[in-house]
Amino acid sequence: MGWFRVGSSITKLAIRRTLSQGGSYATRTRVIPAQNCYYHTTVYKSKAQAAPVPRPVPLSRLTDSFLDGTSSVYLEELQRAWEEDPNSVDESWDNFFRNFVGQAATSPGISGQTIQESMRLLLLVRAYQVNGHMKAKLDPLGLEEREIPDDLDPALYGFTETDLDREFFLGVWRMSGFLSENRPVQTMRAILTRLEQAYCGNIGYEYMHIADREKCNWLRDKIETPMPMQYNRQRREVMLDRLMWSTQFENFLATKWAAAKRFGLEGSETLIPGMKEMFDRASDLGVESIVMGMSHRGRLNVLANVVRKPLRHIFSEFSGGTRPVDEIGLYTGTGDVKYHLGTSYDRPTRGGRRIHLSLVANPSHLEAVDPLVVGKTRAKQYYSHDTDRTKNMGVLIHGDGSFAGQGVVYETLHLSALPNYTTGGTIHFVINNQVAFTTDPRAGRSSQYCTDVAKALDAPIFHVNGDDLEAVVHVSELAAEWRQTFHSDVVVDVVCYRRFGHNEIDEPFFTQPKMYKVIRNHPSALEIYEKKLLESGQVTKEDIDRMHNKVNTILNEEFLSSKDYVPKRRDWLSAYWTGYKSPEQISRVRNTGVKPEILKNVGKAITTLPENFKPHRAVKKIFADRAQVIETGEGIDWGFAEALAFATLLVEGNHVRLSGQDVERGTFSHRHAVLHDQETGDIYCPLDHVIMNQDEEMFTVSNSSLSEFGVLGFELGYSMEHPNQLVIWEAQFGDFANGAQVIFDNFLSSGEAKWLRQTGLVVLLPHGYDGQGPEHSSARVERYLQMSDDNPYVIPEMDQTLRKQIQECNWQVVNVTTPANYFHVLRRQIHREFRKPLIVISPKNLLRHKDCKSNLSEFDDVQGHPGFDKQGTRFKRLIKDQNDHSDLEEGIRRLVLCSGKVYYELDEQRKKVHCKDVAICRVEQLCPFPYDLAQRELKRYPNAEVVWCQEEPMNMGAYYYIAPRLSTAMRAVGRGSTDDIKYAGRPPSAATATGFYQMHVKEQSELVQKALQPEPINYP
Repeated sequence: MGWFRVGSSITKLAIRRTLSQGGSYATRTRVIPAQNCYYHTTVYKSKAQAAPVPRPVPLSRLTDSFLDGTSSVYLEELQRAWEEDPNSVDESWDNFFRNFVGQAATSPGISGQTIQESMRLLLLVRAYQVNGHMKAKLDPLGLEEREIPDDLDPALYGFTETDLDREFFLGVWRMSGFLSENRPVQTMRAILTRLEQAYCGNIGYEYMHIADREKCNWLRDKIETPMPMQYNRQRREVMLDRLMWSTQFENFLATKWAAAKRFGLEGSETLIPGMKEMFDRASDLGVESIVMGMSHRGRLNVLANVVRKPLRHIFSEFSGGTRPVDEIGLYTGTGDVKYHLGTSYDRPTRGGRRIHLSLVANPSHLEAVDPLVVGKTRAKQYYSHDTDRTKNMGVLIHGDGSFAGQGVVYETLHLSALPNYTTGGTIHFVINNQVAFTTDPRAGRSSQYCTDVAKALDAPIFHVNGDDLEAVVHVSELAAEWRQTFHSDVVVDVVCYRRFGHNEIDEPFFTQPKMYKVIRNHPSALEIYEKKLLESGQVTKEDIDRMHNKVNTILNEEFLSSKDYVPKRRDWLSAYWTGYKSPEQISRVRNTGVKPEILKNVGKAITTLPENFKPHRAVKKIFADRAQVIETGEGIDWGFAEALAFATLLVEGNHVRLSGQDVERGTFSHRHAVLHDQETGDIYCPLDHVIMNQDEEMFTVSNSSLSEFGVLGFELGYSMEHPNQLVIWEAQFGDFANGAQVIFDNFLSSGEAKWLRQTGLVVLLPHGYDGQGPEHSSARVERYLQMSDDNPYVIPEMDQTLRKQIQECNWQVVNVTTPANYFHVLRRQIHREFRKPLIVISPKNLLRHKDCKSNLSEFDDVQGHPGFDKQGTRFKRLIKDQNDHSDLEEGIRRLVLCSGKVYYELDEQRKKVHCKDVAICRVEQLCPFPYDLAQRELKRYPNAEVVWCQEEPMNMGAYYYIAPRLSTAMRAVGRGSTDDIKYAGRPPSAATATGFYQMHVKEQSELVQKALQPEPINYP
């Protein structure tokens, strides 16, 4: 039925020409008064004369643009053919002509209905479906003076007042709502009345951009019902009670703490009952757990009235708050302001069920939490075996300015249908204050609505007047039904206002005087709803007073209790984390070696391909070489070491997830986790076949969208749900991670300190200077080291049995140089009693470097093998010189400390010039700094000049992090101070690297030669 998809602009053109009536159209932005925020509108300038009385028009006179470009002559021929033999035309046209021509000829009262009138009436209905929201009464303040679109005027289609009481038939094949085949004959007046009720009341529906007929028909059935929404007295009392709690909570805070920032919900209080009703409906439809994310506007109200955080706890935070009482192993962290915090609660629903709610903590970066919520929801679905994605749901609450302005919104929306990121749909609420801080919409977005970005997803958008409680409740329930039916995103745009400024001590009259003059005298949503119920007679003044008194009594009781309130415990949002250690509890170090027979078995499993599978010949050779390596036990490269780490964790029952741009193959063609049959295109993932009957999601490797912010946030949220999983995000190049800087700054580096939320997320950042220019050389390791919170002037307890150094640090930063050490650092993430983020400055040319190989004996737990030290086989924080030096080497003149691939260049040059009096040690774990091992090497070489060598410019890389810590270690063993640390590396630079390859080679050669030169190095 392509003819029905005629666009509104084509419709206007066709109708205008067909009716032969004058007029001109101009699409323009109406001039906007300085204090108001109006939308772009399409204005029709009509001539003075009225529309002519409709009369039959031959089809051949219709323009070819009519009916989506279908030829009018062809349509006329189709009608003639149908009249002679209905079977001679397609079934869709048979139904069309049967409905309009046949019905008009046989139904009494509509014998005058011509096919042209039928067409025009269809277009009128469609105009309401497409543009009815433009006429809807959405602005509770009445400031938005939008002009009514002309295509909602029946006169445009040739109808006059004399047609209002004529009866028309509207049925169309395979349509729902007004256009369903079984609709009764109705008068034009009845049709228009219901269209106005359905599309132009306090709800504006946008859904005709959705291409799926089934979805549109479902919505038409919901919207175009014969009777508008009705609620009984019991439901209305519940809604009133919920609105009362929402309103009086804010009033109470305003009374008790008038000068405090709380970013209240005044002006949009109906959000709370709307959310609660949505939760109740979602629970009825099978949802058991909801993960929520929101910015600070209304957060306290949601915490109190939706997630049920104890009121006394919230009031205590307003009074300054107290840290929790001393408990064994209690870690209090730095804390955060009250309107950033999260919590969780099992909430009873109206249907007698319980639904788990968790609100994720969020910084002031308004939309930054969006991908975390989606990622956490996806993880909940994995651990609850929710393969249909109907039991766990994400809900995001946005602001109008941030929803339109923040790029991460778009990044998150575009994860919604990707196979390894979908959660079966997210419900989006927009608290549309019609102003962002002090910025009007006309300065904050180019689109008509703040929600237009969601149209890219084919998501339905329900705009609703925030003063109409029942309308808010209706669309909230409709959103839950949509999500559970179609498993895709849906948006509820609550058009409201902000009664005070951006915060309660801000002065909004500076910038929006006209708006705030109206707001000052505008009744609250509660006052409006109480008046409505009183007028209906469903509640009495005494009922309302009783409810008010009950709420006020509870608020005052909780306020009194808050004065003595002391938090007793910290929740982790998930029972899975029970038993994990805080930074104040000692966690023993575990070995990460694996039994040789397990290594052999998993090695064979992940190198064996199906007999009929035909991979690329180069890939086939890689897997054949890996199979040979497992047999010989020698020459394991980086990619294979990683695969062995994943496989051994899977055997131990852990979930492994790797995500990022091009990770399936690997940016540098080293991983090949997913193989492609060169003839059929079928794919095969060896790590999906490590154990018998392995769950298909137990190992997940997925190429992501070309997003850093959104995808890293998703993986961070995913990693927070359960401790027994290795979740990894890999940047295509380390440089590109700065596209996700907000996640690093505000969540990953500081989340545990602010919100007591642990995560073991691993971030792989390819790094290395090999002449590829300033954008593909540096992972900006200096940024991650600068954000590390370890004290450079205090050596922590380093005894093996008492060490809490990593636990007390905010994250770990490593620059690993051997495949075996990479294997162990990944496994270490799981084999400990706490979780801590891991930043891996990963290599590029070491992936295939002839010397960057490890033997299988470095992976196992056999005593006497190379990887086994005094405690067992585990990650080496510092690798000593490989020249078999004794514990005391007085003849060594220089100790070069370095990190990363520059070691191999130093070692090659040392061999080339036979420089045997220089020792080279690799600092594999930069943060937290391995003081004990650094001191061990300083004592081993008592007469050596101490040099730090790096590829990066002096103002980048690890130098400024290492220098004060190495100096502290030197002072502790009497080896001098910072002035005694010599530097070999590139000079300071604005760009990370040169773009000229010859210059790169020259610089690299000079820094290597400087580190090994015979004469002493002059600082710097």
